[in-house]
Amino acid sequence: MDEHVPRAITEGVKRRGVDVLTVQADDAGGSDDVVVLNRAMAIGRVVVRNDDDFQLEAARRQRTGEQFAGVIFVDLNRITIGHCISDLELIGHAGEPEDLANRVEYLPL
Repeated sequence: MDEHVPRAITEGVKRRGVDVLTVQADDAGGSDDVVVLNRAMAIGRVVVRNDDDFQLEAARRQRTGEQFAGVIFVDLNRITIGHCISDLELIGHAGEPEDLANRVEYLPL
């Protein structure tokens, strides 16, 4: 979970039993987008973000065929915190991180 995602979302998803690792807990707070994507790939984690810059890096990797672990982009202008938590819970329990490899998913679903 990226540091820019509201804490209420992170905590809500954790309370619903989804395994969440924040960039802060992984000692990557403030890291460049490339670093975060590379680290997520190395540890088999999907990245949840809510800023447009990250989308650009993911799109670049899709165009060039560079592997990444997957990104879930949260559009906080189009989704409530509660709905976001529900969507992330669904994704977190419905599959495995590998299912999102090299993909960008957008919330709301």
